[in-house]
Amino acid sequence: MKPINDRVVVKPASAEETTKGGIIIPDTAKEKPQRGEVVAVGPGKDGNLMTVAPGDIVLYGKYAGQEISHEGRDLLIMREDDILVILD
Repeated sequence: MKPINDRVVVKPASAEETTKGGIIIPDTAKEKPQRGEVVAVGPGKDGNLMTVAPGDIVLYGKYAGQEISHEGRDLLIMREDDILVILD
């Protein structure tokens, strides 16, 4: 999969299964993760190079991206502008 322009494909991190106190969280109460790993990056737009690279762990906005399923994996496609920070 190769995104176009300033698009980024992100594999979201899995939702937390338990709380710090050990309470199991049911599927209906789990929050959508806002962190993930960059899988693929487009070439950029209007001559601007992309800041993120495949393998980067990023934080993104709560409602960012379009959810897709590709080859059995759940992924998000979003603009690079939707990414808030690259984690070290």
